[in-house]
Amino acid sequence: MEVKLTYYGHATFMLSNGETTIVFDPFFNGNTWEKAKPEDIKCQYIVISHGHGDHYGDADLIGKANNALVISTAEVAHKAEEAGLKAHAMHLGGKHDFEFGSIRLTPAFHGAGIPGGHAAGVIVTFYGKTLYFAGDTAFFSDMQYLNRFGKLNYALLPIGDNFTMGPEDALLAASLIKADVTIPVHYKTWPVIDQDPDAFVAKLEAEHHQKGLVVEPGSTIVL
Repeated sequence: MEVKLTYYGHATFMLSNGETTIVFDPFFNGNTWEKAKPEDIKCQYIVISHGHGDHYGDADLIGKANNALVISTAEVAHKAEEAGLKAHAMHLGGKHDFEFGSIRLTPAFHGAGIPGGHAAGVIVTFYGKTLYFAGDTAFFSDMQYLNRFGKLNYALLPIGDNFTMGPEDALLAASLIKADVTIPVHYKTWPVIDQDPDAFVAKLEAEHHQKGLVVEPGSTIVL
């Protein structure tokens, strides 16, 4: 069965094989891309990289409407449980198997958005496809080891700058991660993170001879 990725702008995306669906960092209300509303989202799982409002987003609304399981760090999972959601708590360096495959939480150098917490990246294996979602992060040299956990088919890296890696740092990150395909995210939501994803992909291919792909917000690709 095909695995599809739908990108909603900012850092919000969905993986689905038609039966099982995960939404990542479900930021819809306030997302200036305006590609969907929380009530449009049907899923069984919600993965949240950290607790900032533009990443935790509409988890409460979507989680309750779908009886979905929230997967995140312990602090964010606790926040979701306090809101009445089901949650599976994890933490950095931890991996857990689910019906769709597995989730591994990796470090992300960024604010947690919640007291006592940590921001995280995610390596998700979903019905045979493996993706690295960096979350909001600065560049860090240990990115070179992420592919030691298995071949990364796709990497989703923020390029917006100001709050996260900018294009130059994200290019360096991609050169270390060595995913089959790198997809830029977390750009143009607001003027302060106005970056050109096409220019990023062109430089990635020209300077590092790696494949990049711009997924237009609101569109779906087959992995």
